[in-house]
Amino acid sequence: MVSVVPDEGAGEHSSAASSSRPAPKATRSAAGLAAAPTPIPRVLIVDDEPAMLRALRINLRARSYDVTSAPSGRAALAEAAKRPPDAIILDLGLPDVHGVEVIRELRAWSRAPIIVLSGRTGSGDKIGALEAGADDYVTKPFSMEELLARLRAALRRDGSAPPASPATIGRHKIDLIAHTVTTTTVTGGPGADGAESGGPAADGTEAVRLTPTEWRLLEILLRNPGRLVGSEPLLTGVWGPGFEHSTHYLRFHMARLRRKLEEDPARPRHLLTEPGMGYRYQP
Repeated sequence: MVSVVPDEGAGEHSSAASSSRPAPKATRSAAGLAAAPTPIPRVLIVDDEPAMLRALRINLRARSYDVTSAPSGRAALAEAAKRPPDAIILDLGLPDVHGVEVIRELRAWSRAPIIVLSGRTGSGDKIGALEAGADDYVTKPFSMEELLARLRAALRRDGSAPPASPATIGRHKIDLIAHTVTTTTVTGGPGADGAESGGPAADGTEAVRLTPTEWRLLEILLRNPGRLVGSEPLLTGVWGPGFEHSTHYLRFHMARLRRKLEEDPARPRHLLTEPGMGYRYQP
């Protein structure tokens, strides 16, 4: 049986509607000086059972995890692309897309550890989920303490995720945390790439302005260096469910990003198109 701890003010609403993580907890060194804040792991819970979602949210929040949730496979893919999680707890029996297919789509661009939940005890389901890219498998009903222990172990093992920033495209330095793009200025006029800039700074750099849509698109690509990101995950991650086939949106905004960031937008070296499949950020 799933154990549930008291709801210590966590609230009943899903944190998927929250726009930011809880404030990191500061620690102190032996000398009494403030140390760097400890990052709070973000966990995405995917389950169509409201009672299960509630139990998992309460227990994870009580242990200081930042929790987002989704009731379906498509909503999970959109949420994961919009706010990349550090770990994912995924039920296989979803109403729209089978959990194994969700794993495959996530693994096309995300390295976050995935713990599968399922009421099915057959080895075929377990093997299918693990071969698709899941990291662990827990059968319902389960002990909450066991699930939390597996989650902690998965987060400890996850050392492969690329750093959030900085990234470099030509002369441009992108900081995903600060949401800034700076470029080394060229003497004699505006940047050769025609990027919208905020004027030269004293240190010889200029700020490049990106729209919110361009930021969301660029962030997904930069968090997966060298990896192909499919058109559908990009569309659902940036525009949400229902836009899976609006590939003209991607063409338009990728062309704008190249004009702002690539040295030669007609022959891009970093923001690449894989025809018929998706896009790739090549460092």
